[in-house]
Amino acid sequence: MTTSPALAELTGDYVLDPAHTRIGFIARHAMVTKVRGAFHQFEGTAHLDGADPARSTAQMVIKAESIDTGVEQRDQHLRTNDFLDVPSFPDITFRTSSVEPRSDTEYRVTGDLTIKDTTRPISIDFEYTGTAVDPFGNRRVGLEGSVGISRKEYGVTWNAALEGGGVLVGDKIVLEFDISAIKQD
Repeated sequence: MTTSPALAELTGDYVLDPAHTRIGFIARHAMVTKVRGAFHQFEGTAHLDGADPARSTAQMVIKAESIDTGVEQRDQHLRTNDFLDVPSFPDITFRTSSVEPRSDTEYRVTGDLTIKDTTRPISIDFEYTGTAVDPFGNRRVGLEGSVGISRKEYGVTWNAALEGGGVLVGDKIVLEFDISAIKQD
């Protein structure tokens, strides 16, 4: 059951629970549909400051090789130099530079996202979805957020022209974060 404790009660250090966290993405395919996928290997930590949310920090490392769209041939292509170049750049990273409270449950998290050899600032709007103590005594906090990025801005430029016009892969990628983090004692 989700409860709503005072934010000060949430203050502490957290680690992402990979079994209950989803790091996903959506890309436009052939100008007509969306391909959805996720990364299955990642780790992340955060320090939440409930009394002063602006002092909160977070960092995440995603293993690019863990990309999964449900189609192995496509996943293999995404791991090549045409897209993520996993042999040269095995990690995708994010590190916060600021956290801005927008309401009692909404926060704008700004930081540096690095894909391949390019680092750019992004801002992700997160919604605090609640906290609970699980059956094992772990205090969990939930957050959901998403952000659109241009893959070309990160050097991911491969594409193919379509016969009727347009391209095979859209430039805009939506990154999705469904976070379950466990408070550390």
